[in-house]
Amino acid sequence: MTILVRQATVHDLDTVAPLFDAYRQFYRQPPDLERAREFLAERFRHHESVVFLAFDRTGVAIGFTQLYPLFSSVSANRKYLLNDLYVVATARRSGAARQLIETATAFARANGAASMSLSTAVDNAPAQRLYESLGWARDTGFYEYNLAL
Repeated sequence: MTILVRQATVHDLDTVAPLFDAYRQFYRQPPDLERAREFLAERFRHHESVVFLAFDRTGVAIGFTQLYPLFSSVSANRKYLLNDLYVVATARRSGAARQLIETATAFARANGAASMSLSTAVDNAPAQRLYESLGWARDTGFYEYNLAL
């Protein structure tokens, strides 16, 4: 399958919002296209994330990834959090996810990032295999903690 990946702009909001809503549903959130659209609109409006879209050879959007910029005080450098990665079920195993990650990685390098991070569900074995095949390593040196507010 021929796949084109490019950086999304605010003009792609109506293309990426349904993919983002499907991604949220994959993680057991109720469907809410308006909420997905508004969340992405805020990220674009405030330049708070970078979104890449994958298209099949007919121009249909089949996936996306979203990066958030971070900074490390200890190492005094820029990092990116690959927070979201989603490919529609009919395009999985097409190479779209790999291309999205490779494009995001090239973007992070070009923007001076020292590293990237991500997290995934412990039962998402296909994604874990993909990440590891691309050189990502599971962190064994730190525990991650969360606080609901």
